[in-house]
Amino acid sequence: MQSVKTSPQTYTRVAGVIFLISMIGGFFGELYIPSSIIVSGDADATAKNIVTSNFLFRLGFAAYLVEAVGDIALSLVMYILLRPVRKDLALLAAFFGLVSTSVFAVSELFYFGSSIFLGEAQYLKSFSPSQLNTLSMLSLRMYGLGAGIFMVFYGIATGLRGYLIYRSGFFPRVLGVLLMLAGGGFIARNFVLVLAPAYASNLFLAPMLLAGVSMTAWFLVKGVDIPKWEAKAATAA
Repeated sequence: MQSVKTSPQTYTRVAGVIFLISMIGGFFGELYIPSSIIVSGDADATAKNIVTSNFLFRLGFAAYLVEAVGDIALSLVMYILLRPVRKDLALLAAFFGLVSTSVFAVSELFYFGSSIFLGEAQYLKSFSPSQLNTLSMLSLRMYGLGAGIFMVFYGIATGLRGYLIYRSGFFPRVLGVLLMLAGGGFIARNFVLVLAPAYASNLFLAPMLLAGVSMTAWFLVKGVDIPKWEAKAATAA
């Protein structure tokens, strides 16, 4: 197997592919499909959508699983690419990335679990259909809340990676700036959602879209400056 010290470009391409897959999975699993199923404030309509579009509902969870697998792999790949800059911070970013994925996985359990209340199990017969619909909606509400109030972990991981990219010399500094802004947006939205939820706009997340697209395009098309990466790795060693 070729050493990472002589093939950073391979890891960069892999990171680009993972970024792309994770963005697609995240779009369908966290945005498009849930918004197509969940009707805000209407438990009965939401329950009807889950039952009548059950495959689409499950597809949303499957898309999230693809994203989660990608995020876990990305924690390792980005650590390998960025450890020549500062190994301790690269490792810390990997830890925060893994924690953010784990916490969001718990939130996704509430998303998938909402369908249990709408099943045909005998133990559910003691509840009325309206009560079951409400319990299902409550589970979805917990999913949304959990996904929002723990964004700080993902924000810190993103910000640290942005800082390391900015300091690296083998990636454009503008990518690092975009990632730091994206991380700051996640952290800011997290605390606004906790302290002043009425102002928790999704506009806080806009920098991540720009950063994600830019990172994916650069990693796939241009890649890493190999001589500078190798020089940095030699200095770190």
